[in-house]
Amino acid sequence: TYRRPIYLKRLLEKLQEQSTGGLFTFSAVVCDNDATQSAAAIVSAVRESATIDLTYCCEPRRNIALARNKALEEAHGDFVAFIDDDEFPVANWLQSLLSTCDRYAADGVLGPVRPHFESSPPSWILKGRFCQRPEHTTGMKMQWNQCRTGNLLFRRRILERLPQAFREEFGTGGEDKDFFMRLTGQECVFVWCNEAIAYETVLPSRYSRRCMIRRALLRGRISLKFPVGRLRLLGRSALAVPLYCMALPVLFLLGHHWFMRYCVKLCDHLGRLLAVLGINPISEREA
Repeated sequence: TYRRPIYLKRLLEKLQEQSTGGLFTFSAVVCDNDATQSAAAIVSAVRESATIDLTYCCEPRRNIALARNKALEEAHGDFVAFIDDDEFPVANWLQSLLSTCDRYAADGVLGPVRPHFESSPPSWILKGRFCQRPEHTTGMKMQWNQCRTGNLLFRRRILERLPQAFREEFGTGGEDKDFFMRLTGQECVFVWCNEAIAYETVLPSRYSRRCMIRRALLRGRISLKFPVGRLRLLGRSALAVPLYCMALPVLFLLGHHWFMRYCVKLCDHLGRLLAVLGINPISEREA
């Protein structure tokens, strides 16, 4: 069953609960990356009783980079925030991002995305922390490869430094890393705010073994799209693949979470090497 419309409705409702302290106003843009405009009815229904301005737009070409650019075209204001449709924020999300951006005179701020399980996951998922993402101290300066767009606020003026915010060739993933790499290369500063929490719904399909391996292979392939450190990454992968293959039988005896953790790492490295050989087992990102 396709459940994302439910999550989009929840997100739009949570956005209306944002505390502003009377310091700012905001609106929301929903960019539908589906030619059938599957999100239009949800936005229309929520808009009838919405306390904030809601804008709907559609980018029919299935390409996440183009969808982000379309959203930026429709967004107005001095600041732009990104949040994914399967996420939902705490009540002080925007206020925390904005105050941190001002406090540290940063160009942008990122916050944590924590997992929200709708049903109890297997114990090995929790033990291995497969759905946990790194978190940092508020104010920490972020490197480009630590950044992503799932929980982000930035000053709109920094877009003037780029001919195109998100590049079409990264349509299957990596468009956010490329975005941050180019901006930090122009001295833009992004910092962390650990109080600006968003939660991401994690469906059972996302923590299946097949999905984890598939996504790892895709990550490995995408990592070679960036010009920085490619030879170093390939060298590490060439060493890691045989070592991990030898270690997996021992790790299996230590526990399934250890086995899967390094199986995923193995596939990250394997994805890079297969890409160099022109072998692409993954055609697109799994939803």
